[in-house]
Amino acid sequence: MKSEPNREPGATAGGGRVEGKVAIVTGGASGIGQATCTLLAREGARVLVADLQTARAQAVVAEIEATGGEAAACEVDVSDPAGVEAMVAGVENRWGRLDILFNNAALTSLDHITGDGSPAEVDLAAWDRTFEVDLRGAMLVCRAVIPRMIESGGGSIIQTSSNQALAGDMSQTAYAAAKAGVNQLSRSIATAYGRQGIRCNTVSPGMIRTPASEAACTPEMFEQIAASNLVARTGEPEDLAWAVLFLASDESSFITGQVLCVDGGQLAHLPHYADLVRGGTTTTR
Repeated sequence: MKSEPNREPGATAGGGRVEGKVAIVTGGASGIGQATCTLLAREGARVLVADLQTARAQAVVAEIEATGGEAAACEVDVSDPAGVEAMVAGVENRWGRLDILFNNAALTSLDHITGDGSPAEVDLAAWDRTFEVDLRGAMLVCRAVIPRMIESGGGSIIQTSSNQALAGDMSQTAYAAAKAGVNQLSRSIATAYGRQGIRCNTVSPGMIRTPASEAACTPEMFEQIAASNLVARTGEPEDLAWAVLFLASDESSFITGQVLCVDGGQLAHLPHYADLVRGGTTTTR
């Protein structure tokens, strides 16, 4: 029986929605990654919380274990091929299979973002490092995971992109370009390995309130973005976690190669929407 989308985590009849599956979540120590680790574990998955922030990853594991879930922490730099291979081998040795990958790691620190400006101003070192982590890192994790998933009989890969990969913005040029590459990487994986039981989809967040976004954005910026959303708020990490859970579960078994915008309708309307709402008018009168 499928559960209602607004129910409490773990309240599934007959077991969790990913019961018995094994998941890797990169960038799992905070924000969207942390929320997803928690939800996947509550829904029955054994979860590897992979992140450079080891202490924070271990804290997520402790929270999961305190509620009866099973998880482990792993320090990994996704841009390091040897480290990625060791991470995936460790999961295989620990749990004997691999069913879900949520490829969520990315460079989001304020120090890095300040170098990622408009196309004529972007710092070349920031450009190169962004692609090294956000796109090459995503590829490295997928490359290591896919053979293990095939051995397990298939699996679901979900990758985090961004609405900045789908429309132009004033800055974060490298981030947007790298995430556009992630979108295409997902389509390529879905096409190449669908007949071997692997699905690959992408979630594209709008503005989500995470520690990284709150460090980079003023309250006024959050208000401006919320004004352009059809759902009149900015997102929370749990909004993404629910979407990832659906794409990780068998409920989405006929969905692959897609980009799912989780953005409160940010990209679903014409640009003058917010002005019309403020003025109480429509495009006709």
